[in-house]
Amino acid sequence: MEPETINAWNWILPLLAGVTGAVLGYFYGKGKNNAAGAKAELEDLREKHRRLQLELEAAMEKPANGKLTMIQPAIPFDPKAARAAFGKRIQEDDLKLVEGIGIKIEGLFHNFDIKTWLALSETTVAKCQEVLDSGGDRYKVHDPSSWPMQARMAYEGKWKALAKWQEAHKHGKL
Repeated sequence: MEPETINAWNWILPLLAGVTGAVLGYFYGKGKNNAAGAKAELEDLREKHRRLQLELEAAMEKPANGKLTMIQPAIPFDPKAARAAFGKRIQEDDLKLVEGIGIKIEGLFHNFDIKTWLALSETTVAKCQEVLDSGGDRYKVHDPSSWPMQARMAYEGKWKALAKWQEAHKHGKL
């Protein structure tokens, strides 16, 4: 292209487009959260989660007198439905049905007077960890975070949901 054929518009239009893009980009970027703000918000949410978790565990604790103030109706155990879901005979309140609990761990829970699915479902994860810690170092590899939830499903007779959950989590090896 010869310098004589280049007019002023060939320089002004690209320059104008660049300046317009820069201004729009500045205002668009300014409206977004910056990284420092996002980190602060994340920390606030983590702190709120921690406080809510503590409140939940405190609310689930039994009163000091050891008696529950709310009476829960007994849910009848249906061994046929349990057998259909698991393909084997299930005994009522067998803690070993909960994935991760074996004979020895069941014994530890019995030592803490946790002998039923209902009692285990009302136990906090922290209390489950305390039960495991009472057995010594050999039980440190176990993770009791899902045990109350599994016990609740067993107590409520949600056999298909429990079997599906245990299968989806590959029997604790996820």
